[in-house]
Amino acid sequence: MKANETKLQMIIEGTKQFVVPLFQRPYSWEQKHWDVLWDDLLDLCEEDQPRNHFMGSIVTMPAISVPEGVTKYVLIDGQQRLTTILLILALIRDNAKNLPGTLANQIEDLLLLNRYQEGTDIYKLLPTQADRDSFMSIMKGDSPVDGTQLGKACRYFTTKLRTTPALDLDKLRRVIVRDLLLVSIVLDPDDNPHLIFESLNAKGRPLTQADLIRNYFFMRIHPDQQAAIYSAHWNPMQDRLGNDLTEFIRHFLMKEGVVVKQGDVFLTLKERSDHESQDQVIPYLKELCEFSGYYERLLHPEREPDVALRERLERLLRIEVTTAYPFLLNVYRDYSRGVITKVQFGEILDLLENFMVRRFICGVPTNTLNKLFPPLYVQAKAQSNLVEGVKAYLASKNYPKDGEFIENFATARLYGGDRGIRGRMILERLESFHGHHETVDFAGLTIEHVMPQTLTTSWKNELGDSWEEAHGRLKDTIGNLTLSGYNPELSNDDFQTKRNLLNSSHLELNKYFVHVDRWNEQAILERAKALSSMALWIWSYFGPKQELPEEEPTESLDGGDDEAFDLPRVLSLLGGGSLISGDSRVRLYRFSDGKKAVFRYSKLYPRPNHFWYGLRPAVIEYLGEIDNSYVTFVMGRHAAAIVPLELVREYCKGTKSSLNTDGTIIH
Repeated sequence: MKANETKLQMIIEGTKQFVVPLFQRPYSWEQKHWDVLWDDLLDLCEEDQPRNHFMGSIVTMPAISVPEGVTKYVLIDGQQRLTTILLILALIRDNAKNLPGTLANQIEDLLLLNRYQEGTDIYKLLPTQADRDSFMSIMKGDSPVDGTQLGKACRYFTTKLRTTPALDLDKLRRVIVRDLLLVSIVLDPDDNPHLIFESLNAKGRPLTQADLIRNYFFMRIHPDQQAAIYSAHWNPMQDRLGNDLTEFIRHFLMKEGVVVKQGDVFLTLKERSDHESQDQVIPYLKELCEFSGYYERLLHPEREPDVALRERLERLLRIEVTTAYPFLLNVYRDYSRGVITKVQFGEILDLLENFMVRRFICGVPTNTLNKLFPPLYVQAKAQSNLVEGVKAYLASKNYPKDGEFIENFATARLYGGDRGIRGRMILERLESFHGHHETVDFAGLTIEHVMPQTLTTSWKNELGDSWEEAHGRLKDTIGNLTLSGYNPELSNDDFQTKRNLLNSSHLELNKYFVHVDRWNEQAILERAKALSSMALWIWSYFGPKQELPEEEPTESLDGGDDEAFDLPRVLSLLGGGSLISGDSRVRLYRFSDGKKAVFRYSKLYPRPNHFWYGLRPAVIEYLGEIDNSYVTFVMGRHAAAIVPLELVREYCKGTKSSLNTDGTIIH
């Protein structure tokens, strides 16, 4: 940074141009500012030997501009005063045109315009786009654009020049260029203009690093192309991301594996781009714009058109995986360009959810995630298969094994603040695991404490002598939590009253309470164990092989239809397997022999040993994207039939179908 006291003449004379960044506010001086400046100028004109008058600072930074044209400086601070001074000089020129001598030509050629330049390069100052047309009209000697603040300033000083008797226009010019002093601060390329601007404009509009980046790019694009490039590439990013634009650019810069601090976004991008030519700047902007579309869907999953991916992204948003966004930008790009399939993308999203949920449940610190995720893509890509590379990398980063996960799942606190958001997501996943034929609408449901947060006398009696300790330890754990639309009605009621209401719920989670007579510490822990077994299948371990103690098989909780609670038994019949992807409608498993299959469960059928299955067309379409795919029809608790997709397709052509009103097939 270089700072020195200088006269205005030294700043504006010569072939140069000061560019007001696009992020700056439009011209905003009002009459109170004009009055002070005009009075100061008149006072100086009345003196025989005018004294130097200090009028503030001007902060500039050399711009990396297009090869042709004038030398350009970014005007970081001083826009209002420099714009006003040039406006007054233009009005002096206009008045001097009617007088003998060369005053008008001197002002125009030396102070206002860069003679012999073309386009916008002829102007000493290039305001922000909102003021550009009006300012250029004034510099040309034409009327300003109506309704602008610059137009009001022009009328104010026009009136002052006309109504001030015996004003010597040449002396007024000399006072302006020779007697007005400024502190000129010229930043070095390595200085951070973001910090400089904030210190000088603490009460003004906050400056984002994305604002500086925008101006940096457009200073390197030819003026004739700026409007089109801005409209095609920058403005869409701004509209998509708004205040998240700076953070997006930070994550974009990190997608190659390097950590970028929040305060270093502008300088990092500048270091990477300074060596690039003008021809490379526009493709870089196009790439930024492309990735902003992926980032938009990470922040707003509802804008992802694919339902299965949208559900996964919504879950990731709720468990806050922002540190993984640099990695996900790369994966989204690969999916968008067809490098990976939708199934593979879904598997990767499931792996991230799995990794984050297991670490959350086990209380693994999150302070290392910002360094863990940036290298993930590069290292996973080095493997022959991206999905397997992601598994291997994440499994080596403090990824909890089943024993630790099961132990902590029963005791982790899942209510309150951010924990409540994640806890609700976990409960919804447990509910969806039951394989509903129709998607459950979770919007109207809330987390319900079966044992209430505030204990009544009857609840204390239910828990026994150690009620206070048991309540504090278990009230916010998975065994005591469920989902319900009856939260106000349930309140602090006793368990029998709550059970009756929960029994009327359509949620599978609440069918557990049908045959439960008491709700004490033992009952809470038993339910936690049952839900832990489900959690093991939802967030299946994907790390190296682990030795597990032999456990008793989990019984079906409702004693009715064949449900997913018996899945471990079925998988063992089929030689073992693991979940590789899944959502609320369909879950995909890989067996030990490499087959990939979805499971279909039969509802109870009136005739013994008969089973009924409904297949949605979307499931068939989904499997069609997967190599070596099958449908597994589960029959009772101990039998299953694995049928190749081609055979299922052929068979479905001759079966009955249930139809929507528009004729499309439901099942």
